[in-house]
Amino acid sequence: MFMTNLDNLYREIIMEHYKNPRNKGLLDDPRYTKIRIKNPSCGDDITVQTLVEKGIIKDCRQEATGCSISVASASVLTEIMINKPVDEAIRLAENFLNMVSNKEYDETLDLEEAEVFGGVKQFPARIKCASIAWVAFKDTLGKE
Repeated sequence: MFMTNLDNLYREIIMEHYKNPRNKGLLDDPRYTKIRIKNPSCGDDITVQTLVEKGIIKDCRQEATGCSISVASASVLTEIMINKPVDEAIRLAENFLNMVSNKEYDETLDLEEAEVFGGVKQFPARIKCASIAWVAFKDTLGKE
């Protein structure tokens, strides 16, 4: 019974972020680094934009179209990363990507709401849906 309730909670969180994505909309500001990734196999189209000042992620924006998992994942990503030091943000992103890919990951790192995507590893076709925004996010940090 507990897992059913937990699954329902996870579904609610994903649907809330899908219907009301956070930090949606890109800014026309040269201080931001922007990466766009498209998944031609399913139609997900994700752009992530970050503003880093003095080693801190001051803002993280997204523009996501696609399935509920990809849009919700982009939304959750932006909420988690704002005000994080870059090195911590990279560790969190790598940990998330390992979690959804069914690789070894550090369960002691707090992925906050992103933990709701842990079950994606059971559905290989959905792994890219959950991870696409996180890959784009890491790429924005690599372009500095």
